[in-house]
Amino acid sequence: MPARPTLDSFGLQRLQQAHRMAIPFESLDVRLGRPIAIDSASVFAKLVTARRGGYCFEQNRLFLDALAALGFDARPLLARVWLGRDDVPPQTHIFTLVTIDGTDWIADAGFGGSYAPVMPLLDGAEADAPDGARFRLARDEGDGWMLWRDGNPATTDGRETGAGYRRQYSFTLAPVFDADLMLANHWTSTAADSRFRQHAIVSIVLPHGFASLTDRAYRRVAGGDVSEGEIVDPRVYRMRLGLLFGIALTAEEVGALGVFEPPLIPSPG
Repeated sequence: MPARPTLDSFGLQRLQQAHRMAIPFESLDVRLGRPIAIDSASVFAKLVTARRGGYCFEQNRLFLDALAALGFDARPLLARVWLGRDDVPPQTHIFTLVTIDGTDWIADAGFGGSYAPVMPLLDGAEADAPDGARFRLARDEGDGWMLWRDGNPATTDGRETGAGYRRQYSFTLAPVFDADLMLANHWTSTAADSRFRQHAIVSIVLPHGFASLTDRAYRRVAGGDVSEGEIVDPRVYRMRLGLLFGIALTAEEVGALGVFEPPLIPSPG
């Protein structure tokens, strides 16, 4: 039975979870010095045809295109990611605002740091993720919103979040244009301060958990089972990429990531 543009069991929530379980989040091309194209054709070629993953600007471009094809009323929003930070972050995350029968919902198929479920855009709205984390939406200063997360730090991409509710990201409903996305994507993929320039990050959502590979640190949470450790052999790293995340890199590409030696990140341009 095809998915329908409704919030029943075949609707938006299922689409988002299926997307996150099928396509890994990864920023490896940033570490390899490759440009990140976020037009629809390039994203489809990489994430679908080439069976690679991508980060938020790629993932949510693909998700937005899928929603449009299914008849959803959806548009992008930009956010500041606070998870694991104290200083004011730049707007370097894209997610989706979906309107269904007059009600706004937020959907995010591209947040690699954890899994945020589909939620109605209502002050005080709460929702549980499959990995056991709980999320809350709240009005922020002015016309802004803040998404809060209370969950096991092991079900993140390695950022220490502490106990209790922590800020995940903040946003407004201001219109986002292609030029905004291009600028944010350029900074995220090239700036020295960007997390994705500093670390090789991979993650994927499991039916009741989350798995991540941040540089050499591996974490996998499935139900109540937690496994974690440090990968010290590039051959094991490459095997882990393929077996769990479905990402095929050559031995030369793994070496170029700089995970097992001081990184030599090519200058952009």
